[in-house]
Amino acid sequence: MGPRDVARATGVSTDTLRHYERIGLLPRVTRTAAGYRRYSDAAVERVLLIQRALVVGFSLSELKRVLAMRDRGRAPCHCVRELVGRRLVGLDRRIAELLVLRDELRVLVREWDGILSKTPPGKAAHLLERLGANPAIERARRARRRGRALH
Repeated sequence: MGPRDVARATGVSTDTLRHYERIGLLPRVTRTAAGYRRYSDAAVERVLLIQRALVVGFSLSELKRVLAMRDRGRAPCHCVRELVGRRLVGLDRRIAELLVLRDELRVLVREWDGILSKTPPGKAAHLLERLGANPAIERARRARRRGRALH
């Protein structure tokens, strides 16, 4: 199969296929005499597996490690279970943080509506400057700085 065939079958770009190959997620492909890449039929299933794993939160480096174990004939099932378990714990934490933030934003919007109703047209209400006084927003800002962005 050519790269376009695999890309069409999986919904990823040919650039993504080359990237997966370059970082070791896809085995090295064979090349035609003219130098064109030729993928095996198994490449489609491998790319779909990669895409599904990315959806549940695997990083490319984690996938590389798990798939390398598999390719060497080892069973990475316990590793996969541990990684997904950690994702679930992190997701639960993020959901709790987001719920708090949502509640804070509801209060903030009500406060801002009151401020705007008293602000003359064309006059600045300085709403953004008021964000620093909100504890939930400050917590989210600090979490973002530590790499745990809430999005």
